[in-house]
Amino acid sequence: MHSNNTFRSWIPVSGDSDFSLANLPYGIGRKAGQSPRAYTRIGDTAIDLASLARHGFLQGSGLPAADIFERPTLNDFIGLGKAVWQEVRQSLLHLFQEDNPLLREDHALQNDILHPVSDLEMAMPVHVGDYTDFYSSIEHATNVGIMFRDPSKALLPNWKHIPVGYHGRSSSIVISGTPVHRPKGQTKADDQEYPTFGPSRQLDFELEIAFITGGPTDLGDSIPVTEAEDHIFGLVLFNDLSARDIQKWEYVPLGPFLSKNFGSVISPWVITLDAWKPFRVEGPLQEPAVLPYLQQQGARNIDIRLEVDLIPQGGPASRICDSNFRHMYWSMAQQLAHHTVNGCNIRPGDMMASGTISGPEPGSYGSMLELAWRGTRPLVLKDGSTRTFIQDHDTIRMRGYTENDGVRVGFGECVTTILPSKH
Repeated sequence: MHSNNTFRSWIPVSGDSDFSLANLPYGIGRKAGQSPRAYTRIGDTAIDLASLARHGFLQGSGLPAADIFERPTLNDFIGLGKAVWQEVRQSLLHLFQEDNPLLREDHALQNDILHPVSDLEMAMPVHVGDYTDFYSSIEHATNVGIMFRDPSKALLPNWKHIPVGYHGRSSSIVISGTPVHRPKGQTKADDQEYPTFGPSRQLDFELEIAFITGGPTDLGDSIPVTEAEDHIFGLVLFNDLSARDIQKWEYVPLGPFLSKNFGSVISPWVITLDAWKPFRVEGPLQEPAVLPYLQQQGARNIDIRLEVDLIPQGGPASRICDSNFRHMYWSMAQQLAHHTVNGCNIRPGDMMASGTISGPEPGSYGSMLELAWRGTRPLVLKDGSTRTFIQDHDTIRMRGYTENDGVRVGFGECVTTILPSKH
């Protein structure tokens, strides 16, 4: 691991900021009077990467075009591959270290390059061509199996052999701060003969982390598990909103449909895999042993503390979940290796979500379905109100960060408010 001095910047960073010099995330922001473009950030300072490149600070980083950071998504940059990502990161680390006077002493250039983060309107960082949702937390899968099936057979027979997933809808993935309307659809209660139609009464959040792929790969090619992380650009927080009552009625035989495609929310800053490198940990022991194409070595999970707050309209925030990404049974490398083992091609900007991240304790469950245990254990909020599922005008706020030896890296926030159904 790097020393603390490596990540000390001449740009001010508060001790509780997710955006230390060790982070150097990527996002797409719009400043008044400018078109959307790529930024990174240190503390509360946004760094205009297009301006930085235009002034020659990223020369030698392998960028093929001076305007690559002036484009409205990161897809073209991501498509350049891991070697370029790492060269740009090293250039940024060097430029903004506290003992480098090159830009620190040039206040005229700083006015063109550095801006308060609050001046930016953040946009989707990538165009998501395809989106896949996995089901990779053994605690979550076990809890759901206990609730809906025979508790002695909570996991389906395939679960410990393949990273289960499904292809979702990319068009309804939106940036943090975007409100989402309560979905409508068919539901059927156990005591009803026929389904009824109306707004979902069991709206839920799902605490997830998604990775964004590089690429592209060709149709027919597979990515070995040993090389999978070379194709992963970075991570975002992912709130996979779910309508549980719609899901229960529709999911047999083909899985989620309308219950999952009405809105998913991501954090605006993409945190690269290199930023997470000092925080890698071993994952759970996989028994029985997985097939050879899924076998991996080394620390493939990441120790990321995750928090979820529910904020009722006009009321105080209540912490309802504390979990950790380290609990995931299936790693990102295994997910991507399995996703492509049949020859499925990937493209820059594809998004692959982890599935609900639940830990072993009730307070670490990553969904209302589990936290309130299918409505039988209502959560009591700070204002005295209770919840079994999300109500209209409730806000869900997710955070994720990690810290080691005084170095902190995190996502910032992923926030959405639920609005009533449109009529």
